[in-house]
Amino acid sequence: MNGLFLAVVVIIWLVIAYRWYGGIIDRRIVRPDDSREPPSCELYDGVDYCPGSRPVLFGHHFSSIAGAGPIIGPVAAVAAFGWGASVLWIALGVVFFGAVHDYVSLMISVRHGGKSLPAIAREVVGPRARLLFMFFVWFALILMIAVFVVVAAQTLMSTPAIVIPTFAIIPIAGLFGWATFRRKLPVALGTIGSLALLGLSIYLGYLYPLSLPFGGDAAFATWMVLLFGYGFIASVLPVWVLLQPRDYISTWVLVIGMVLGFTGLAITRPTLSAPFFTGWSHATQGPLWPMLFILIACGAISGFHSLVAGGTTSKQLKRESDGKPIGFGAMLAEGAVATLAIVCVAAGLKWAAPESSPESFLGVLKEGGPIKAFGAGYGGLTAPILTVAIGTLVGITMLKTFVMTTLDTTVRITRFITSELFAERIPLMANRFVASAVGVVAAFLLAMSGKWSVLWPVFAAANQLVAALTLIVLSAYLVGVRKPAKFTLYPAVFMLATTMGALVWKGYGFLFPPEGQSVNLALGIASAVLLVLGAMVAAEAPRSLRAARVKVGSDG
Repeated sequence: MNGLFLAVVVIIWLVIAYRWYGGIIDRRIVRPDDSREPPSCELYDGVDYCPGSRPVLFGHHFSSIAGAGPIIGPVAAVAAFGWGASVLWIALGVVFFGAVHDYVSLMISVRHGGKSLPAIAREVVGPRARLLFMFFVWFALILMIAVFVVVAAQTLMSTPAIVIPTFAIIPIAGLFGWATFRRKLPVALGTIGSLALLGLSIYLGYLYPLSLPFGGDAAFATWMVLLFGYGFIASVLPVWVLLQPRDYISTWVLVIGMVLGFTGLAITRPTLSAPFFTGWSHATQGPLWPMLFILIACGAISGFHSLVAGGTTSKQLKRESDGKPIGFGAMLAEGAVATLAIVCVAAGLKWAAPESSPESFLGVLKEGGPIKAFGAGYGGLTAPILTVAIGTLVGITMLKTFVMTTLDTTVRITRFITSELFAERIPLMANRFVASAVGVVAAFLLAMSGKWSVLWPVFAAANQLVAALTLIVLSAYLVGVRKPAKFTLYPAVFMLATTMGALVWKGYGFLFPPEGQSVNLALGIASAVLLVLGAMVAAEAPRSLRAARVKVGSDG
């Protein structure tokens, strides 16, 4: 099949789904009302609660939920199961699962004063389930921060050309925030100026690649300390100073990259060389169900998105009618990114080429992982516009930018969860500087110990478990306020069964590996703990679903 045809079909479907299914969710569940005062205005503090314009807040939300997930997961899925099953799950999952999960999470948080979903769980599925949910989310966030910092530090060491643009975007974002928020400069004018400065920084980075004067472990540790320090500062600054503008500018990096990618696709019109379907099971990844749905996370549905929606975005929503384009629309845009990633590797590279070839999909994937495979495929598609070398650099830069923006948001969300979890017993945790320091120090210790690499293989399942538990909370809430819960309940059942199945499969493989492989006790125990946690939280849901009322009040 022609790669351009596949991309066009998916994009058309996403546009239709936004109006059709998004309209159904609007009318039957959300019912946005701009006469309500949102938390960003009612609880305005200029730090976390601060209204943002629709395009700027879309940029924050989109860049925060995107990260590298919608690229890495689909690339790995194509290698394991072929492009057919991968695209089908993205196209259906992103509409009926992910966009609903994100949008409803956002609006329920808005109706509850910008509280996070784990905090709202106390009122919906009970205090015990809420406590378990929050502890699980907190540890997952600490793991994410540690991994993002490690990946960013490794990239800064291996690719000195990105050092200048990586750090230059910080003052550029601050200037944009000051100009548009304080001086009321038109957003369009600020955007043009910021992108011009960012382009200049990329050019300077290309001319003057920077490396630390020492290498090895000392350089790695130094970059990590700098990145953790940046994460702490970014998490306590007012959102208009850095978070909103940085994420907005970063979104333009991805938008421009996508435009170039789809333009290159329209020019080259390559044929998909990867197989449509490779079989019901893969030697390394396991069976199609449940593992395909764990591999492809952010491109279809991701529990982390509910933490962004209820952690930062709900505190910045200016009016309720902005919720659909930001919550529902950003998720569909992420599905478009995942589709581009699939076309890049399935059509921009060659499946049957020798592994030594720079155009070999499997060879590049084996040598440099999904990020390098995407960059090489993107370079192939954009060669008529950028050349292969520059196109590859642009593709990798897109990923690097979003790793950093997701790091910003994750540290801030961890601060919120830390306060919600500990402030009742330890009032000092309500202080944003203390709460941020607790999360950053915990992630720093985990990163320096190297234990993150032991736990990371089960994170994908943990992330999807958060999505399943979030959908359970949303369903219980909707039952309580007498709104149709089927839109979240059916996805909740599927995701819970899928995640549990994946944890059983992975846990069994860790504890009873094939002959010639050693037992991985740590991951086996981690899988068992996640299974128990999911079962305990899910066990609370039927009680709420059977109740005639859930004491959360009516949102009208």
